Amino acid sequence: MFKKVDRKEARQKRHLRVRKKVFGTAERPRLAIFRSDKNIYAQVIDDVNRVTLVAASSLDKEFEGKVGSNKEAAKTVGALVAKKALAKGIEDVVFDRGGYVYHGRVKELAEGAREAGLKF
Repeated sequence: MFKKVDRKEARQKRHLRVRKKVFGTAERPRLAIFRSDKNIYAQVIDDVNRVTLVAASSLDKEFEGKVGSNKEAAKTVGALVAKKALAKGIEDVVFDRGGYVYHGRVKELAEGAREAGLKF
């Protein structure tokens, strides 16, 4: 018998494999992404002090889009997290795609953050 592949478990394994190499410091924190079916979330995290410095999602009040599960929403969330990070003096980050393929909504969020001024 073949065992059915659990997609969530496979993503978590990929995320742990990526997290072995990607580490955020106070000088260069980690931009972590979580993508659900209906929304997308982004956090800028300092792993040394274990603190979330900035967070944005498609559920925020500043988010003016109606749907949180499309590419335009992801780009807006990327720009929103970059704006908040720049306000706190954070310019350079390490991108953590969270085990997701760098494609679609994840790519749009990254491009939105880059266009708004974050460097990674």
